[in-house]
Amino acid sequence: MFWPTLTKWRGLVGHFNAPGLHSALKLAVRASARPRGRKSQKAITADILAVLLKACDGEKLVDLRDRALLLTAFASSGRRRSEISALRLEQLVDQAPGAGRPKRSWWRKKLPCLAIKLGRTKTTQADADAFVLLVGRPVLALKEWNERAGIVDGAVFKKIDRWGHLERRALTPQAVNLILKRRVAQAGLDPAVFSAHGLRSGYLTETARRGISLPEAMQQSQHRSVQQAARYYNDAERQLGRAARVII
Repeated sequence: MFWPTLTKWRGLVGHFNAPGLHSALKLAVRASARPRGRKSQKAITADILAVLLKACDGEKLVDLRDRALLLTAFASSGRRRSEISALRLEQLVDQAPGAGRPKRSWWRKKLPCLAIKLGRTKTTQADADAFVLLVGRPVLALKEWNERAGIVDGAVFKKIDRWGHLERRALTPQAVNLILKRRVAQAGLDPAVFSAHGLRSGYLTETARRGISLPEAMQQSQHRSVQQAARYYNDAERQLGRAARVII
């Protein structure tokens, strides 16, 4: 909450953490007749992501950036747009090829691997040693962007002006959302039903479709609440399950 944090910074004593206030807020939310809507009406699953990537399948600097941004955001479990805009080069740590890959006999190819150190996020503290892994195609796209754009320090994803010139300023969270919506429109889809949060819900939906366990998916997504993560996960499982297909 905003007010408890502001009160603490100003050195004042507040009562925002009082148990009675927390209980009252929970009861007020439950009593509300207004259903809680999702931040993105539609999830961006792997099939939709593939369409968006085709929309930026060019060799211009802006195409390289948007491809790397979309792949990085999705493959890192749909990082929040604030985390993507704030991503810095020093957070990227090369790993041994194939690190974290499944131990299956048919998985022979060693894929490039990269760790993203998260630092402070909505669900982790700055001193927490939290990270997520990128493996394969997202790593290649991210490295190609960094090399072509000459990113040697600071923000990874930066603004590009209308003439295709790279600026020093990092993207804002709002810009990340606008980039996604622009690519959605170029792909012939409706921007009104997609937002950057759709990458996060889409990642969890995709893990459920592929039979990846919820704990394993949460290890990558860094969700603290099983209930919150399971909302997206369970929706996909129900659609694929037999309970809803008793008569079709």
